[in-house]
Amino acid sequence: MTEKKQNPILKLVLEIGPIILFFIAYRMAPFPEGASSEERQLAQVIFATAVFIPVTLVTLAWSWFSTGKLPKMAVITAVIVVLFGGLTIWLQDATFIKMKPTILYLAFGGTLGFGLLRGQSYLRYLMGEMMPLQDEGWMIFTKRFALFFIALAIMNEGVWRSFDTDIWVSFKTFFLPLSTFVFIFSQVKLFEKYAVEDEAESPGE
Repeated sequence: MTEKKQNPILKLVLEIGPIILFFIAYRMAPFPEGASSEERQLAQVIFATAVFIPVTLVTLAWSWFSTGKLPKMAVITAVIVVLFGGLTIWLQDATFIKMKPTILYLAFGGTLGFGLLRGQSYLRYLMGEMMPLQDEGWMIFTKRFALFFIALAIMNEGVWRSFDTDIWVSFKTFFLPLSTFVFIFSQVKLFEKYAVEDEAESPGE
């Protein structure tokens, strides 16, 4: 059975779409008239979270429908979104949704680090089909990605604990995704150096 390939543009929309909708929902969320700044922000983030959870699940379902499989990272992300988003709505406390990126990045970084201690690149299992690299290249890339995830977790903690919800929402929507793209593009030389060449046999060999 031929594996279905997902359109790159659709893949990008499925990954970025829920985050953008979270931002739009936050900005357009209703809040009580005369509410204080803190009350307004809490009402907005709860409303945005209530939109974010089902949208995340819909994109996951669509990914499965269009490819016949579920991306492992997307599944982990969806579980954490539902858990921490659900706690935010249930307890009416924005702390949980603000900690969601921290937990997610620590989970990814910790998992990659655990694999490295075992001499394995778990990132290769997730991205190997997209980027064929030599073993050494995967180990270097995995180490860098693990440290990058941990750095993002620390930054998220610093932002949500130091600034108000308005600033954190903008940070989550724009800085976090953009920093990931910039990080990956910054590894181009690594990809070129350790790229797996086509194993076409030369005549006479």
